[in-house]
Amino acid sequence: MAHEPGPHTLDAEAVRTWSSLALAALGRAREDIDAINVYPVADADTGTNLYLTAESADRALTEAFAAPPAHVTDGTAGTPSLSEAVRAYAHGALIGARGNSGTILAQLLRGVADVLGAEPDGRDAGPLLASALSKAAEEAYEAVAHPVEGTMLTVAGAAARAAAAAGAAAGAAAATAADVARAAYEGARAALAETPGQLAALGRAGVVDAGGCGLVAVLGALWQALSGQEPEAEPARGRAVPGPRDDRPCAEELGGPAYEVVYLLEAGEEAVGELRATLDGLGDSLVVVGGDRLWNVHVHVDDPGAAVEAGVVAGRPYRIRITHFGDERRLARAPRVQRAVVAVVQGEGLAGLCGEAGATAVLARPGEPPAVPVLLDAIRRAHAREVVLLPGAADLRVAAAAAAEQARADGVRVAVIPTRSAVQGLAALAVHDPDGSFDEDVVAMTAAAGATRYGELAVAERQSFTSAGICQAGDVLGLIDGDVAVIGAGLPETAEAVLARMLGSGGELVTLVLGPEVPDALAARLEAYVQHGHLAVDTVTYRGGRYSAPLLIGVE
Repeated sequence: MAHEPGPHTLDAEAVRTWSSLALAALGRAREDIDAINVYPVADADTGTNLYLTAESADRALTEAFAAPPAHVTDGTAGTPSLSEAVRAYAHGALIGARGNSGTILAQLLRGVADVLGAEPDGRDAGPLLASALSKAAEEAYEAVAHPVEGTMLTVAGAAARAAAAAGAAAGAAAATAADVARAAYEGARAALAETPGQLAALGRAGVVDAGGCGLVAVLGALWQALSGQEPEAEPARGRAVPGPRDDRPCAEELGGPAYEVVYLLEAGEEAVGELRATLDGLGDSLVVVGGDRLWNVHVHVDDPGAAVEAGVVAGRPYRIRITHFGDERRLARAPRVQRAVVAVVQGEGLAGLCGEAGATAVLARPGEPPAVPVLLDAIRRAHAREVVLLPGAADLRVAAAAAAEQARADGVRVAVIPTRSAVQGLAALAVHDPDGSFDEDVVAMTAAAGATRYGELAVAERQSFTSAGICQAGDVLGLIDGDVAVIGAGLPETAEAVLARMLGSGGELVTLVLGPEVPDALAARLEAYVQHGHLAVDTVTYRGGRYSAPLLIGVE
């Protein structure tokens, strides 16, 4: 949701407007920034990474405005304080930071929050904002193991110096926050124009720094939020600088580590210090940002397993993402396909099965449903003009709809088929026709999914009330179309009872998806059970693999 562009005082509403404007600006500039991404790796994703980071920050800020603020004690809703808003904004960027540029942006926002989060305390807003931008640049430089000039860091440093000068030049009449924001924006623009002369890779390519472009867009949004004036120009649109262009691959593109490793880490500061030293010896482009026991770790390495193991030694790594740069470059250079399917599945075997069927699979682990940025990233990586999205679970429909809406803003035609189980997704994939019309394909896939009843077997973790009665911990629950229909003591007997109910209204095909610890003998028993009681019904069996439920059943 967009907010009025201003002018605003330096308060929570200003932060919300800044976030909204920054996200919009990065959305407009994303493809242009991707196109000039040549350093440190020419993988054409800097604009996308900055956008996804800003999107995570904006989502956290929206949630902060929707929840009762910490300073409100009666539980009623209200506007958060400046401190609450800016800390939520920085935290959202931290947990959603993507790539080298997104990680640095997260630390810049954390630096701003470290100053503004302390509340103005009667200080003039202009000098306070200048201090926040200076702190942001300082912390960003400290977060990067080996800072390089001519990059996003250079632009941040120039913005901070310009802001400090504006704050100090006002004399008795203190500069306003808008004055300081404009100075920071103009200082960043000037620094961005100088980056090709500071970094050889940029000079050879004839472009300015991609991360710096994104930062200029963010600072322009800050000035607009505080002044109500739209920036005069947007150098963040990724324009090449004048001069000769050398299209030969630069040294940074030809060499360097093969993988990017990113993860969130819960650990203390001492352990993180040791982790920095370990990762610095494993690769390059090391950026570790955060604090208060939550960190975002980014590094380029040849041995991604060693980078993850180092995180395990330091604390608890999660949301681990490993990307091979060769795959990224091929995707950036490959032409778009006409249509693709993105399917969310719980189980590595199911993910492989969807991949064999030509779909882009998103692996969902138990208790960790993929968020909107993950789904949006999968849609983009499908690299298609038209995408059919299969969420595979009822609780993912809202996230899937949000991801689809954002992808549509990028010019991708997206249809969400409301699948509530992986077996419905398999049924939809079975009738997918990539060569037919998009509308007819979506209708056929939707009909196939809707005609598939789905069942699941799970083990009760605790005593609870269900639609089939009271279950005890350890009982086997047989669910049909999302509701508990059978409570049993063993997996085979409960599975047969579920099959009996599901086939009671007819069917032509039974699909069984076995979990990782379920023996093949169960599949043989259930196949025999179906064949004995329903001679005209066929049965197919798949292995769900790690993270899948004990048993999924589909009846078409």
